[in-house]
Amino acid sequence: MKTFLSLTEISGAMRRGEVTPSQLVAGCLERIDRFEDSVKAWVLVDSSGALEAAQRLTQELAAGKCRGPLHGIPLGIKDIVDVAGMPTRAGSALTSASPAQEDATVVDRLRQAGAIILGKTITTEFACFDPSPTRNPWNLTHTPGGSSSGSAAAVSLGMCLGALASQTGGSITRPASYCGVASCKPTFGRVSRAGVVPVGFHLDHVGAIARTAADTATILHTISGDDPRDPAVSPRENFKWPMNANHEPPRLGVIRPFFFTRADEEVARLTQQAIDGLRQGGATVIEISLPDCFDDVHAMHRRIMAAEAADYHFAQFSAPRPGYGPNMAGLLEEGFAVSMSDYQEALRHQKLFQNALARSLVDLDALLTPATPTAAPGLETTGDPRFNSPWSYAGVPTVSIPCALTGEDLPIALQFIGPAWSEARLLSTAIWAEKQLGFHAIPGMLQT
Repeated sequence: MKTFLSLTEISGAMRRGEVTPSQLVAGCLERIDRFEDSVKAWVLVDSSGALEAAQRLTQELAAGKCRGPLHGIPLGIKDIVDVAGMPTRAGSALTSASPAQEDATVVDRLRQAGAIILGKTITTEFACFDPSPTRNPWNLTHTPGGSSSGSAAAVSLGMCLGALASQTGGSITRPASYCGVASCKPTFGRVSRAGVVPVGFHLDHVGAIARTAADTATILHTISGDDPRDPAVSPRENFKWPMNANHEPPRLGVIRPFFFTRADEEVARLTQQAIDGLRQGGATVIEISLPDCFDDVHAMHRRIMAAEAADYHFAQFSAPRPGYGPNMAGLLEEGFAVSMSDYQEALRHQKLFQNALARSLVDLDALLTPATPTAAPGLETTGDPRFNSPWSYAGVPTVSIPCALTGEDLPIALQFIGPAWSEARLLSTAIWAEKQLGFHAIPGMLQT
């Protein structure tokens, strides 16, 4: 039975006068007070600022002014994204504790749309691999994933109704999957990264984690679009989400090589059950082969990520090795050793894979894979990103939705991959799949 309202549902209730922004923020703060000591999802919670914004937005609604579907909606912001008046620590003591002077472009757009910024959610160190303090709400002895650890955990527990996240390898999709919520990583160049601490210029994406695919679409609709502050952002037409979209049974391509052979037995079995359910609901499902150049994707992705991370950290910090966690230090060491010719080879391969993947996606609504090889592992790791990093490397959009619980009551998810700039069709496909699968489970912490 469904027991937790989505952002989309609460937005509608707010417009009907059934709930106010002030009541909504109070509920989120209550859950933060109740669960934060155990889960550790937040770097900073701006209770007074959120309540003040909620009161102002409540008054606007009472006066007949609604800014849109995010009016009065409390959101979390991953702590690599600048929020004016709050420090951006990026999970590291090496960064400044001084507050940011202005909002990142994405935060400014959220504020203009009436969203309420609750605070900054915890990230792994510099949005990379060393585990953060955050715990998985479904089982506190398991990782919530990374690097968007706090964003996923906070949404899972209803501490906020959505959160900004970022992905260079698998840092949006993986924590969303582990925490039983939905995610959208947009096309590379769809969303500005101005005011966001970088990992790799050719790989970084800012996206959304929320309870449902429709919720992530609402956030993406607000944050996407041209921005002169980020040279990678495409000037093409902004992503527009039709709130009353008609979601038809899709044509899906299933990739079995690599993704099913590298998934553990339970994830493979539960994913197949979900695919069977989609087929019974009317989806056309066909088998798709990976292009030959896929064999080198993970190595080349790692090479670009390491080289570009090393470039940023060498420029930003006078001592690029001391003070880093072991995984981050290892990545930087790799990056310093990458030659210019090897880096250029990786960029050429990235373009080769992008073109090959585009040909594979012709006449499909989405490719479909498990979102992760396993359910959430223990706290010693942030999990395995190898099912996600190919799509960050290619710069194509992905959407993930939870689909089942393992025998240990840990969620797993389906990952939908679409052609570049196909977010509307991809999200419609995921929304249709959500209705077919009917996954509405919530962490046991919320049921006590």
